[in-house]
Amino acid sequence: MKRMKCTVSYDGTSFAGYQVQPGKRTVQRVIEEALTKLHKGAEVKITASGRTDAGVHAKGQVFHFDTPLEIPEDRWTIALNALLPADVAVTRTEWTSDTFHARFDTSGKEYRYFVQRRAQRDPFQRNYASQYPYQLDVSAIRKAIPFLIGEFDFTSFCSAKTEVEDKVRRITSIDVKEDGDLLIFSFKGNGFLYNMVRILIGTLLAVGNGQLPADEIPAILEAKDRTRAGKTAPPQGLYLWKVFYENDGK
Repeated sequence: MKRMKCTVSYDGTSFAGYQVQPGKRTVQRVIEEALTKLHKGAEVKITASGRTDAGVHAKGQVFHFDTPLEIPEDRWTIALNALLPADVAVTRTEWTSDTFHARFDTSGKEYRYFVQRRAQRDPFQRNYASQYPYQLDVSAIRKAIPFLIGEFDFTSFCSAKTEVEDKVRRITSIDVKEDGDLLIFSFKGNGFLYNMVRILIGTLLAVGNGQLPADEIPAILEAKDRTRAGKTAPPQGLYLWKVFYENDGK
């Protein structure tokens, strides 16, 4: 058996999320179904760097699986994409160490979030960016960002349904760029809690429209109270952009 590391992109619009759920179409399910066909009916399970929710997209999700097949490394991409639906594409395949673990070996992740500043919705962007029809002061958002850089207990910025007890995470950078009517946020850190990026976005948008002072962020962090932060932004603007590994899986 050898271990294969794969990078995959997917459009999350028609999925009930990444993880297998009974009776629902998920990213994990369609990939495992493709692998089972490739292995002539033998069941193959994959392990990913983490989950994404319904409607959330990925540009650089990573997963691994073990296989007895002797397909050349560069042919796995072609073989898998021939069996996958059009809204999923494997972009890279590589043999890796049998000790590599797509989830536990991660050193960090980058998420991006797209906000479309328009009074009227754009039917062509409705699944790929979150529409925001209100005025936004981007300079105020930029003033709030430094308060979120560093290692903190992000209890105020994660769903109350979060199961993990340790909610300390380190954000290494947050960037926001303007591209026409789009605001593109980038978050990099050593890990993110359930709904954390979407709640960070909701809070920064509240700062941008004047509902929340930028210098209130430290008090929100200190409170460890979900009700103090902003609303959870919609899923369709969120992308798991890249997963980082210190040794690149080798």
